[in-house]
Amino acid sequence: MSELLLQAAAAGDLPRVQALLTAGADCNARDAEGATALMLAAHAGCLEVVRALVAAGADVNATDPRGWGALMKAIYNPELDRGFADVVDALIRAGAGIEAPITYGIRPLMLAAGYGEAAVVETLLRAGADVLARNDGGLTALMMVKEKFYVDVINLLHEAERDAGVGEGAARPSTRRAPRS
Repeated sequence: MSELLLQAAAAGDLPRVQALLTAGADCNARDAEGATALMLAAHAGCLEVVRALVAAGADVNATDPRGWGALMKAIYNPELDRGFADVVDALIRAGAGIEAPITYGIRPLMLAAGYGEAAVVETLLRAGADVLARNDGGLTALMMVKEKFYVDVINLLHEAERDAGVGEGAARPSTRRAPRS
């Protein structure tokens, strides 16, 4: 029954997912590659299926053997060439860790920025993602994306860095002395 749930979740078949959950399918079962139904639904951008699985108790922070969880899978789907900001938001609200890294210390914000997913970047920043976090190579999300010409993403990251008190345009304490009276 769990295999059927995995298939239904990947296909975005909400009525079937609900029926299988009601019948007792394990919402945290894994496929041969270690993905859960929640990861498959998130990767496909199936918001309502994601919500149903979360409501059934799916582990929002489970990861596959490569360290990818549902949040990372929702950030960008190469087959569809897009990310799913609404799914990312739902997973964050359900408790998904917004700073959980994958290989080389890549964090969700870095992955979203690297793929030019402005809506996902904005969602992560609103949720409190650390714009100053660095990967294992010492790079921030902005450093990683600067040469990719994703203008919307670069602007969002510049603004977030400025708000954090660093980067171009950040308010800095004055080094000039006040005139003597």
